[in-house]
Amino acid sequence: MTKQLLLGQVLSFDGNPFETEWTAVAHHRRRGAVLLEGGLIAAVNEADRLRARHPDAEVTDYGDALISAGFIDTHMHYPQTGIIASWGKRLIDWLNTYTFPEEARFADPAYACAMANRTLELALAHGTTTLTSFGTIHPGSVDAFFEAAAQRGMRVVAGKTCMDRPETTPDFLRDTAQSAYDDSKALLDKWHGVGRALYAITPRFSPTSTEAQLRALGDLWRERPEALMQTHLSEQVDEVEWVKGLYPQSRDYLDTYEAFGLLGEGAIYGHAIHLTGREIARLTEVGASLAHCPTSNTVLGSGLFDLPGLAGKIRVGIATDTAGGNSFSMLRVMAATYEIAQLRGTAIHPAQLMWLATEGGARALRQEGRIGHLGVGAEADLVILDLASTPAIAQRSARAADFWEALFPTLLMGDDRAVRDVWVNGARMAARAG
Repeated sequence: MTKQLLLGQVLSFDGNPFETEWTAVAHHRRRGAVLLEGGLIAAVNEADRLRARHPDAEVTDYGDALISAGFIDTHMHYPQTGIIASWGKRLIDWLNTYTFPEEARFADPAYACAMANRTLELALAHGTTTLTSFGTIHPGSVDAFFEAAAQRGMRVVAGKTCMDRPETTPDFLRDTAQSAYDDSKALLDKWHGVGRALYAITPRFSPTSTEAQLRALGDLWRERPEALMQTHLSEQVDEVEWVKGLYPQSRDYLDTYEAFGLLGEGAIYGHAIHLTGREIARLTEVGASLAHCPTSNTVLGSGLFDLPGLAGKIRVGIATDTAGGNSFSMLRVMAATYEIAQLRGTAIHPAQLMWLATEGGARALRQEGRIGHLGVGAEADLVILDLASTPAIAQRSARAADFWEALFPTLLMGDDRAVRDVWVNGARMAARAG
């Protein structure tokens, strides 16, 4: 078995920089190395030491480029790849105008296969090695995504989107409480834990599900607690009011899930902008996760997620929310995360941004130590970043007084041009010259 030794600047973490001072948990090696063997990370150390200890390893020297754990996108919709950057007003208008007609096309397995492959190639080109995606109501859309990921050796999370409420869903995109349960269970049995696939039980959100469907999916999660559960929560103010009208008996938006068994560890709620005090307390108490979608939140005018107030209490990952978000790039998401936190009165440090895109995403998916981590025994998913990928970035990075000042321009202005290379499961996926 060939050992791979990657040389360059190396960034790793051994703690949460939102709970502990970032200087204590973020570790930068100016001339470091990462040893890969059997699809796992076998060692992280200074380059000279690992070269001396493993003279038989195949060496790839990235010079001044940065070796990081691969990026983790904790909330996206691969069936919406084709409609990214569509002009719209508010969430409901956008769903009816663009999303639902596009998702109807995924009844065609060939179309689903083509879009799954396109999405994963775009993600890899941007340094994202794990995606957490909604499918459509069609079971074949989930098969297509998992099959495309398996061909690339990627660890991904996905689930069949369930929606059965007649007054809020078009008839061409509607299942039933029973079919949602049956299809989700069959897909979970087929895919969860097979290779690097993880299944997430996936009600779209409370407004598009009946109480019967939410109850059926809650029953399934009780039967199969090893699965994840993903949905949306409190994305827009008018959406929250809509939910109140549809579920007048509920204490708040989160209660529409909690009442039916859809709150707990392994739950990932996208957006979660307009939370009540009770909701924050319950999310914290049960150990649920939030997926912060900053580019989508600004494009759709949803609001400003309270990262400074929540990141130290609740598991938080960051996400593109393709295609509500306007980019496939987690670098762009990091930039938007920084900008929105500034509007909330807090300057997020570059170490915290990189942690959110890697370790934080892994924690949100209950995969800490397995992905998003540069440490011995972790799965070998890595992104190599060129910190001088454009003239504008290069001229600013050249003036930097330290590593963090050199990194920040890439986090604020970088895109796929900054992605020098990507490794997935210990295999090199896409190399860039330079």
